[in-house]
Amino acid sequence: MNPALDTVVVRPRHRPDATRTLVCLGFCGGGAGPYLGWADVVPSDVTLAAICYPGREGRFAEEFAGDWDELAEDATAAVLAAADRPYVLFGHSMGGWMAFDVVSRLHRHGDRLPEALVVSSANAPSDGLRPRDMFPSQGETDERLLHWMRVNGLLPAHVLDDPDLREMAVELMRADIRVRDSFHYRAGARVGVPLQVFTGADDGVIEPEATERWRELATNGFRHDTLPGGHFYTPDVWGRLPEFMAPINAGFPVA
Repeated sequence: MNPALDTVVVRPRHRPDATRTLVCLGFCGGGAGPYLGWADVVPSDVTLAAICYPGREGRFAEEFAGDWDELAEDATAAVLAAADRPYVLFGHSMGGWMAFDVVSRLHRHGDRLPEALVVSSANAPSDGLRPRDMFPSQGETDERLLHWMRVNGLLPAHVLDDPDLREMAVELMRADIRVRDSFHYRAGARVGVPLQVFTGADDGVIEPEATERWRELATNGFRHDTLPGGHFYTPDVWGRLPEFMAPINAGFPVA
């Protein structure tokens, strides 16, 4: 199968001479799509691979994952499929916890680890689910979920203008919320690869102690960067977020 057309590991641009891969895991209610534009931003020696979870985009015909463990197993297999060369693993929001869990599972199973982990807009998983992490919540109305997705730029215009697509977007968000709310931290899990954490300067979801709590989980190098904006930063920053990722940019090492 042409890897550029793979429905699980989505590669928007084929770079056979790349020396490493940036593998991206989706956030709550998202898919591979929000990351595909980064193919034009990553360094020339890096190729982009965005993981598509079940129940969306090219995997629309599949059932949504039933809980966190089911999605984590799926994501772990997908990351290994994408790891055809040295790679850096990235996750945003719920995807940050998923990336952390994937690294933990890879370590336990003796599988190929990433060169580094980059986590964006996520509290430390060792604290478990807190009220700030459970937003949006299962109890939100469809209108509130649509508003949240609209404000955070998750819904393109063609979805907002189509009632059927809006309904599908809400169904996807609710399925991911159920998965998120079944998350459980495995006691003792740590990050054995270099870890970089991004937080938004105006993100009300992030706990004040999140940076130090992440630092406690890092056993092989840690870096924290505060970026402009809220949970998804500013549109400009989000659009070029790979430029801030230390592990894929020469001369910008994780400390």
